[in-house]
Amino acid sequence: VLHARGFESWALTPAADAENLWSAEPPERLAIMLGAEGPGLTQAAQDRASRRVGIPISAAVDSLNVGHAAAIALAAVSPGRRHAQAPEGSEPS
Repeated sequence: VLHARGFESWALTPAADAENLWSAEPPERLAIMLGAEGPGLTQAAQDRASRRVGIPISAAVDSLNVGHAAAIALAAVSPGRRHAQAPEGSEPS
């Protein structure tokens, strides 16, 4: 339904092969999909997403609370932040 209405959908995932959220250019119409804490998004949900993106975090951190992950994702794609410098350490290597 979202894609039919012109939305791109991004699956937020901690997977190592996910695109860096801070490097991804958000489209005008975007839906961000987040999974439950613990299991995350199902593989089927990830497969339906336009892109798979992740929040770079320290190797010392296992995961983020879903509420915190949502806040970071919304900040990363908000129009006012897109022209600001990405947080230190979030650039792709």
